[in-house]
Amino acid sequence: MSLVVNDLSKKYGEKTALESLSFTMEKPGVFALLGTNGAGKTTAIRMMLNMLSRDKGTVLWADKPLDTTACNIGYLAEERGLYPKYELMDQLIYFAGLRGVSRSEAKKRIRYWAERLEVEEYLYAQKTAPKAKAIKPKKADQLSKGNQQKIQFMTALLSDPDLIILDEPMSGLDPVNTDLFRDIIHEEIDKGKYLIMSSHQMATVEEFCTDIVILNRSKTILQGNLNDIKKSYGRVNLSLKVEQNIDTFIQASGAVMISEKEHEYEIKVANEAQANELLRALIEQHIQIIRFDLREPSLHEIFVTKVGEANETE
Repeated sequence: MSLVVNDLSKKYGEKTALESLSFTMEKPGVFALLGTNGAGKTTAIRMMLNMLSRDKGTVLWADKPLDTTACNIGYLAEERGLYPKYELMDQLIYFAGLRGVSRSEAKKRIRYWAERLEVEEYLYAQKTAPKAKAIKPKKADQLSKGNQQKIQFMTALLSDPDLIILDEPMSGLDPVNTDLFRDIIHEEIDKGKYLIMSSHQMATVEEFCTDIVILNRSKTILQGNLNDIKKSYGRVNLSLKVEQNIDTFIQASGAVMISEKEHEYEIKVANEAQANELLRALIEQHIQIIRFDLREPSLHEIFVTKVGEANETE
């Protein structure tokens, strides 16, 4: 199977919401759709799922137009979509049925995901003591935003989808539940699923994704394999920790100091040769070096750089 998005475009009057977005997923993995607020990420997702009309463009899944009524797709929307006044179990069985999952099978899967996502107490009647009256299952508006997000995530996974689209999946989660979501996403990757993830959390995206598109003001400003993109920048980010002030050494090397705190430095170098020359100078002066880490830029750094460059040219 493969996912091919070609030339997706959308305008509202004179305002361009998305301009000629194209990308391909030829094998399972995670594709990251990144961008500033209002860049067009959610618009792109809704157009892919036929929730929003397209001015032009096509979306193919397994060489056929993507049809959400025929394809097994799981979707976690940025705006959560639970009915606030209905019991959660009824909603989950209903949503599973929409994806072709029988009631009996849905109950089995709900039980599994309730345990996995640690939400059993909200879905099943609970007794606090042998003769006590059972506590009724919860309705959506009785849950915290984080627990509603868990239920919505479960909804996206109940049909065991081949293609999973996650729009800001970890927004608002505490660290414990963020790790829980991360573990589940890794499991889905290991199962050979195709995932599209839109997120502002660059470190999380970097952990999962193989290929990316960065959007800015509706336009694609960077696209490709993340490892190849990082290699193209070179190893120019130097993290350095020493036992004393080395500002003069950094200035003499020609490198640029980004930040310094208690003799921990973040430095931008022109190339590896410049970093090695700084290292040599420090060793010659018997400066005690605790950490010397020369690395490629992070996705966060690439994102900020490309968006800044794009805004300067407009």
